[in-house]
Amino acid sequence: MLEGLIRSWDGEQVVTRFDRPTETWMFVCIHSTDLGPAGGGTRLRTYETPADALADAMNLAGAMTLKMAAADMPFGGGKAVLAVPAPLDAGDRRELFERYGDLVGSLGGTYQTGPDMNTSVTDMDVIGERTPYVCCRSVERGGSGDPGPATATGVFHGLRASVAHAFGSDGLEGRSVLVQGLGDVGERLAEQVADAGARLLVSDIDAGRATAAAERLHAVVVAPEDAIGAECDVYAPCAVGGTLNAASIPLLRCRVVAGCANNQLAEPADADRLRAAGILYAPDFVINAGGVLHAWGGELLGWPAETIAERHRAIGDTLLEIYERAETEGVSTHEAAERLARARVA
Repeated sequence: MLEGLIRSWDGEQVVTRFDRPTETWMFVCIHSTDLGPAGGGTRLRTYETPADALADAMNLAGAMTLKMAAADMPFGGGKAVLAVPAPLDAGDRRELFERYGDLVGSLGGTYQTGPDMNTSVTDMDVIGERTPYVCCRSVERGGSGDPGPATATGVFHGLRASVAHAFGSDGLEGRSVLVQGLGDVGERLAEQVADAGARLLVSDIDAGRATAAAERLHAVVVAPEDAIGAECDVYAPCAVGGTLNAASIPLLRCRVVAGCANNQLAEPADADRLRAAGILYAPDFVINAGGVLHAWGGELLGWPAETIAERHRAIGDTLLEIYERAETEGVSTHEAAERLARARVA
């Protein structure tokens, strides 16, 4: 199964290591270095099979190539997955990231990593003890810290641009926005949406987290099983990917989909389904690039805070360009975004 995945992939390199002490599969997937060294986060998850983990890493790496290109960054795309069999205690986790740091270092800078799902600034500090090819270490360790706030800010700019395209004005006063998933990025996005005057709805598999956020932000809680079909102006998926699919899209009751989750579409055809349903989709690899601009721009390109803020605002401009291209060319917004990104890679 692993061999078949590798043979069929259009990327450049797959690096695999089995960490026997923790029985963890490490997969580093380098999709493209055409624009520069591959950049992308490290995800830690439990998967049903190693093949599922590798497929996830491959899909995410390809999306990172598009993200870097769409954001006009001089880097390629990569991603890593650490497929653990079960949650690790603190000691085993630290040792796993030390050995993983050695693996990243062995690639000589071809791949530069950062945090992703279930990994943190603390984990990046551990990796940074073994290799310099890591972003988002703590500020005390010379890094730029948690990229979550920056990702949320970029998504907020993209969300407002999407609202402007769909409704004629970027004002959120009176607009209803459902933030699905209140993790590191989703909760910060919810805060900005609430501050802008929107009627906020929140949903999370952790009922306590959703209730606490709703009380603090004066939001309405939506049960996880009801989120996809809740009536709202903007649906913002901010948790796992693949939730927009042939079964779920007919249930949507929104005008705009604009969230921070990676790989929101289960398959490319889902972009056409959204278009046919009259739903404006903000391609995830465009709207959620704020963390990359913060980390890779600030740490590796030396951008000052003002430049990063300008690039965050430019995410909205890029989306408006994509929406115009999609309408002119008669294609989905996802296809228009891919064409823009691939042209920059070429």
